[in-house]
Amino acid sequence: MKRLAIAAAIALQALGGAAAGHVMLDGSLSGSQVYPGTERTYQVYVPKQYTGSEPACLYVGLDGVLCNAPAVIDSLIAVGKMPVTIAIFLQPGVIKNAQGEVVRYNRSNEFDMTTGTFAHFLESEVLPAVEGRSTPDGRVIHLSRRAQDHAIFGLSSGGIAAFTAAWQRPDLFGRVFSGVGTFVSMRGGNDLQMMVRKSEPKPIKICLQDGTRDAWNPLFGHWYEGNRMLASALDFAGYDTKYDWSDCTHGVKRASEIFADVMTWLWQGWPAPIATGTTQNDLLRPLLDAGSHWQQGKAKGAAARKVEHSATYPDGSLLVEPIAGSNCLQQSVIVNGKKAYTQPFYWLDSYDNAQLQVGGMAYDDKGNLWVVTSAGIQVLDQNGRVRGILNLPRGAGDATQLAITILQDGTVTLTRCGSAPCTWQRHFNVAPATPGQRPKSQGQG
Repeated sequence: MKRLAIAAAIALQALGGAAAGHVMLDGSLSGSQVYPGTERTYQVYVPKQYTGSEPACLYVGLDGVLCNAPAVIDSLIAVGKMPVTIAIFLQPGVIKNAQGEVVRYNRSNEFDMTTGTFAHFLESEVLPAVEGRSTPDGRVIHLSRRAQDHAIFGLSSGGIAAFTAAWQRPDLFGRVFSGVGTFVSMRGGNDLQMMVRKSEPKPIKICLQDGTRDAWNPLFGHWYEGNRMLASALDFAGYDTKYDWSDCTHGVKRASEIFADVMTWLWQGWPAPIATGTTQNDLLRPLLDAGSHWQQGKAKGAAARKVEHSATYPDGSLLVEPIAGSNCLQQSVIVNGKKAYTQPFYWLDSYDNAQLQVGGMAYDDKGNLWVVTSAGIQVLDQNGRVRGILNLPRGAGDATQLAITILQDGTVTLTRCGSAPCTWQRHFNVAPATPGQRPKSQGQG
């Protein structure tokens, strides 16, 4: 486990206002359903401006109190540069044996993972443990449910965890400060810049900080290079970003120096929702219909409908099917009504080297293949490469049970088949394939 070089003396920047004061509540968590066997401690910061009459904004700080955060937040609230905010300073989990000895450090498993597991843990276990607690003077903690009211910060593995929590759950966190983040090849962090480029933009405001001398362990990659590549991807995808590049090493010193400025920037524009940017992705940009979102409806007959886990090219010349145990799809050429020349052809993208759930498939009029997966609706070109990833609707559930249909007016329908049937619809600038016709060739690319 990495040891953050936490400076002993951190100077609080002058903010032009007296610190407002706060109380800190101690807590512990065990019996986790998300991370079985783990136990951890946390602290809750409650500013004196919080009355309990209205829900407060939220700040989550990973690895506990860093960057003199309670004093800085005190001062920022006092001068109106942050809203009234309750902070949770969370430690990673450990697992102990019967003798009380630590037998597993769970930090990398929780923080470096690029799936939505850690965000789910925060939502389902950490926030409920904090909400309803009271300060010594009787103020009951209530937290806002709006993503634009939630910020998250972390360093190193905590830095990637902060980013991933918002990336996977932009409905939960809208503001991110990632310091010296591990966007390298530990658990797929090096792939996040690729996913940012291919995915439709999300309403997240992001600050990245790193330095040219940051390389905790060159075996996994170059920290600074990884951060700069992610920054390039964020700019390409149209995000509201702030970057701090210096000659710092791997530690907390530089993040502490800029913490107040970053918090001020992150909360600028509050309480308005965070805007979604415009991507430069040449497939997504013309495809997305600005302002169109998934709308849920009733699914008549969905319980009896079967998800088609294969698709035939519009002119009937090609067939695509899943490969058991693989995130590739195979393509066969249809010769005299039979499959021939079968090859692994379509390469699907996943998080954390995970086996994807693969649902329904459909071709559009350009010969692009739309595949429902647990990592989103992946749109692949004629040569088998993912060019765009569209968000699934919240609550869609098991992707293997989702059928997809592209309608003539550009509406895409997702139908959850089997138990708890449901449909979602969203408009895109797309047209369905015309049966019997071969789409224009995209060349060999």
